[in-house]
Amino acid sequence: MLLSGCSNAGESTTQPASAAPATDGEVTLVIGAYSVAKDAVGEILPEFQQYWKEKTGQNVRFQESYEASGTQARAIAGGFEADVTILSLEGDVDKLVKAGLVNKDWKEAPYQGMVTRSIVVLGTRKGNPLGIHQFQDLARPGVKVLYPNPKTSGGAQWDINAIYGAGLKQSEREEGQKDPAAAKAFLEAVHQNIESLDKSGRASMAAFEYGVGDVIVTYENELLARMAKGAQYDLVVPDDTILIENPAAVVDSYVDKHGTRKVAEAFLDYLRTPEAQEIFTKHGFRPVDEQVMKAHRSEYPDPSGLFDIQYLGGWSEVRSSLYSKRGIWYQVLAGI
Repeated sequence: MLLSGCSNAGESTTQPASAAPATDGEVTLVIGAYSVAKDAVGEILPEFQQYWKEKTGQNVRFQESYEASGTQARAIAGGFEADVTILSLEGDVDKLVKAGLVNKDWKEAPYQGMVTRSIVVLGTRKGNPLGIHQFQDLARPGVKVLYPNPKTSGGAQWDINAIYGAGLKQSEREEGQKDPAAAKAFLEAVHQNIESLDKSGRASMAAFEYGVGDVIVTYENELLARMAKGAQYDLVVPDDTILIENPAAVVDSYVDKHGTRKVAEAFLDYLRTPEAQEIFTKHGFRPVDEQVMKAHRSEYPDPSGLFDIQYLGGWSEVRSSLYSKRGIWYQVLAGI
């Protein structure tokens, strides 16, 4: 099977898909993914087509949509009938659970439902002319910073979490305990230097490539993928940064409606195979498969102050304290 067997809906598909019912000879699988995963997923699809054809004799066609993670989750909740969703953060899958579309036990899958990992890093112009090394450098006068809008982008939430967490880490070293007020003040200082808030991580990266800003806060995998294609940037790994974990799930209501559960679950399993994990790694993601990660360990060193979402209290606490209507992030935006 060739890539021509796929239908790419681009980065603006939000209308419900009209996939044909599955038959013995052919099945259409609708993929709703976050934008940064587009290149890796696009390479995995034909591999799965061949695997499924050899295993079952059935041809798989794909309909694809790539959007900012939050936008994609809202589109699926609003009627875009994706069979499988690949998103930036588990909170976006939880939105689909609350909408009654995804079973609440989705995290019982291997690796707690995750298919890739990464970390938040900084991208600078070639040669790092401003001497950027830590998140604290982003608060210096005159440094123009880019990250996307956390209202639409899961990647932006990881970025904000990393900066806020770095502020907590700094307060812990200086005061002996986490100081949310100090971390908020640190986030405010960085945000004062924001040049633009784009709708997705991919859009933010595109703006940086066009010459906007001095530093971009982004996924390690996004920057590595660009640099592998010849982009002239420096990748800076702060000592204190966050481990990113990206989930995927079957959208249960829609696969049952389409009669695609068997192939959808097989595709989800395939994303965690060594073959697919190697493709993700090729595109800069950190694999969840232990053996694949072991083979690439030297390419993905862990920074000394690496923390995960639990350091911030877990996603439930983060959604409440940072991203609720009265949360820290919206206080920063409002200047209060």
